[in-house]
Amino acid sequence: LPLRATGLTLQFILTLQQSLREQVVVHCVCNNLGHIIRLKLHECIAFAGSIPKKCQKAREHFGTVRTQMESLKTKFPADQYYRFHEHWRFVLQRLVFLAAFVVYLESETLVTREAVAEILGIEADRERGFHLDIEDYLSGVLTLASELARLAVNSVTAGDYSRPLRISTFINELDSGFRLLNLKNDSLRKRYDGLKYDVKKIEEVVYDLSIRGLNKEATVGAGGEK
Repeated sequence: LPLRATGLTLQFILTLQQSLREQVVVHCVCNNLGHIIRLKLHECIAFAGSIPKKCQKAREHFGTVRTQMESLKTKFPADQYYRFHEHWRFVLQRLVFLAAFVVYLESETLVTREAVAEILGIEADRERGFHLDIEDYLSGVLTLASELARLAVNSVTAGDYSRPLRISTFINELDSGFRLLNLKNDSLRKRYDGLKYDVKKIEEVVYDLSIRGLNKEATVGAGGEK
């Protein structure tokens, strides 16, 4: 029995080491995506015509993510997903945010969990194996809210006064949706509590535009390119 226990322990350690190596690969890809999306897209925010090109480039990089995910999801039996979930949980949440950010910039809509799973090359249904957990999806969406609050500020700096108004509408609708949820996860609940600060930050941007009379200019230009 001791020998068998030792063998099982060694097997577990080797499996864990392999999972960590896979996590590092996915994490590096995730960081590269973050550099492209968070920096490059913000740099070009004043030039609406370049946003579709940047989004298209970002989507090309998701092809690399799908390849890495395809490898990662074969390393563990489907029934042991939550046994190793902590190894890739943060990476998945960040990838959800990145996918949601790209979709928002393309259409100013909220990406669905099923659409994110398709973008990442994993399942939406837990019964089908390596999947996108609902709490990971929600955490990624909350990260999107924080990023859009920063985008609202950067848009004003770039002279785009209509975008903060549209972001405000989107975030308020998002907040209303989260209010309908009964969040029991402590970590997710704390993340949601931060959403009110994002709402407040965007409201301050919109208010500043209003007292400066720039909201009228934004309304007039709202019919133009996004």
